[in-house]
Amino acid sequence: MAKLINTHHTYGAVPKVSIQDMDEEINKMEHGESRLLDDHEDSNGTAHPEDHVKCYSIFASKNRVHAVTAALHREHHLPGTVAVGNTNNSNNKDEEEKKKKKKEKKDKTDHKKEKKKDKEKKKDKDKGAKDKKEEKDNGKGKGKEKEKEKEKEKEKTDKDKDKDKDKDKKDEKKKEIYVIDPAGNLYYNWLFCITMPVMYNWTMIIARACFDELQQDYLELWFFLDYMSDAIYIADMFVRTRTGYLEQGLLVKDEVKLRDKYKKTLQFKLDVVSIIPTDILYLQLGLNYPELRLNKLLRVARMFEFFQRTETRTNYPNIFRISNLIMYIVIIIHWNACVYYSISKAIGFGEDTWVYPNVSDPDYGRLARKYVYSLYWSTLTLTTIGETPPPVLDIEFWFVVADFLVGVLIFATIVGNVGSMISNMNAARAEFQGRIDAIKQYMHFRKVSKDLEKRVIKWFDYLWTNKKAVDEREVLKYLPDKLRAEIAINVHLDTLKKVRIFADCEAGLLIELVLKLQPQVYSPGDYICRKGDIGREMYIIKEGKLAVVADDGITQFVVLSDGSYFGEISILNIKGSKAGNRRTANIKSIGYSDLFCLSKDDLMEALTEYPDAKAMLEEKGRQILMKDGLLDLDIANTGADPKDIEEKVAHMEGLVENLQTKFARLLAEYDSAQQKLKQRVTKIEKMLKPDPEGPEGVETEAPKEEAEPPPKE
Repeated sequence: MAKLINTHHTYGAVPKVSIQDMDEEINKMEHGESRLLDDHEDSNGTAHPEDHVKCYSIFASKNRVHAVTAALHREHHLPGTVAVGNTNNSNNKDEEEKKKKKKEKKDKTDHKKEKKKDKEKKKDKDKGAKDKKEEKDNGKGKGKEKEKEKEKEKEKTDKDKDKDKDKDKKDEKKKEIYVIDPAGNLYYNWLFCITMPVMYNWTMIIARACFDELQQDYLELWFFLDYMSDAIYIADMFVRTRTGYLEQGLLVKDEVKLRDKYKKTLQFKLDVVSIIPTDILYLQLGLNYPELRLNKLLRVARMFEFFQRTETRTNYPNIFRISNLIMYIVIIIHWNACVYYSISKAIGFGEDTWVYPNVSDPDYGRLARKYVYSLYWSTLTLTTIGETPPPVLDIEFWFVVADFLVGVLIFATIVGNVGSMISNMNAARAEFQGRIDAIKQYMHFRKVSKDLEKRVIKWFDYLWTNKKAVDEREVLKYLPDKLRAEIAINVHLDTLKKVRIFADCEAGLLIELVLKLQPQVYSPGDYICRKGDIGREMYIIKEGKLAVVADDGITQFVVLSDGSYFGEISILNIKGSKAGNRRTANIKSIGYSDLFCLSKDDLMEALTEYPDAKAMLEEKGRQILMKDGLLDLDIANTGADPKDIEEKVAHMEGLVENLQTKFARLLAEYDSAQQKLKQRVTKIEKMLKPDPEGPEGVETEAPKEEAEPPPKE
């Protein structure tokens, strides 16, 4: 049978090839797990009939074909019959076009979806940005509102702080009350006021308790004085709470601190006890018991304080001490007299010779006689003079023995205090007299003429009678420098300003010079300076009269009085002065003269710290010399004075010597310190070294001797 051959299509036997799903295989290949043949395939490439395998066209798509061919080459499969090249290309092309269209549609749909997603993302971003902007705007608004609230809160807090400060200031003002300065006059005057009721209670309470007539006859007066003293006592407690004290050098003005400090003292308790109204017991016991007010005696410390402050304030402390001692003795005698009268009343008036006589006698019944007799007996007993009636009863003996003991103590204190006071009063006179006696002995030993001896004694008498024997430097040396300078300024500054060359000087220099002024007293006929003497001091006349006399000592040219001065040019060492440092006139004291002396050394020492003032003083001195025609201009206009250079060199040499001595001391200290350190180091080394007598020491020394090299030839 003849076979028909189609010229359009050629058919061939195309074997069925089992190919796995390439999509899955591609995914596996991308992940490195590709395997075309499974375990159920044979080695010749044929599949089992029971396996259902998908048949794919070889030329489905380019990508898949390339993947298949790569896999086939790699695995070396598909032997035997191979697909013939003339296949149905048209069907394949249609399928490819359909697939391409599907892909394009998918791509378009995917693209549209992506665009939608992008639009949605953009919208979301725009919304997020808007939300963020809104949040920022809201945050800014809220921040502004918060800032405004914070500012308002700050203003409120500032106002509260200001209010608190104002309250604190008000509280401080309230707390810082008016305080009495314990060193002031007001406090001293109050001490005098409180001393009066204390003295009243210490003298009158015991007298009223012992002498009944005294209490009964003047009852209204006693009530008035008692309650006046009580009112002053209460006021004194208030004053104590307002009396300041020093804390770190400042007066404390805090009311709470002052009150607390007063409450912690023992005096506060005594003050409280002293104002207890014991007078209430008058209602139960009667008005004839003034001894109920003995608690008022506890304010005696105020009286002692007043006496101490008066002693420091008065200009006559010795007289005050003596009078104060006498007052104490009188008070003790007064109390002893009152106790004697009360014992006599308890035993019975006139019962024996020792007690007070019978009051039925008109001479002894008067109140004045009772007190005077008792006071007389007390004075005789306490001064141990005696001449009193002897005691009879045992109580009388005991009382007299106690009185004698107290009297011995009183007599000893009287003698000791009065003796020391008198010696203190005469201490200055005794010292001054010792100087006079020493000078008298010296002049007698050296056989000084009688006229000169009389002049010396008259000079001493003038010093003592005019109270000029006191050495100012000795008196003021215990004061600090500032107070000493203030006293010297108050006393001498006006006198120093009268000198022309010191009129325009600095205040500091004047203070230095005032402290260096030395008072001197000259007797009549004494020469302060003579013509031709070297001038080492200048003088300022405080009191007295001096005369510029001729060489004969009689002819007077000029009389100098208070406030005059001389010798200022000679201590300045002005270059070109024709007079040099020599005195140009004779100056003699007419009567007793008080002068202030300023030495050249003291002036130069003060001027070292004030070089400008020194130049000004020298210029003023040159002008004075030029007016008097005593200045050589040629010498004055030359260079520096060699004497000044020599003085500077000498001063430098002194400084160098001082440095050398200090350096030598430092070296000596350094050497001593080194020696001490060496000694300590040697002690430590000895403590740390092992005992050389032990076995180890012997063993260690032996090889050292063997190891010594032989001496070289």
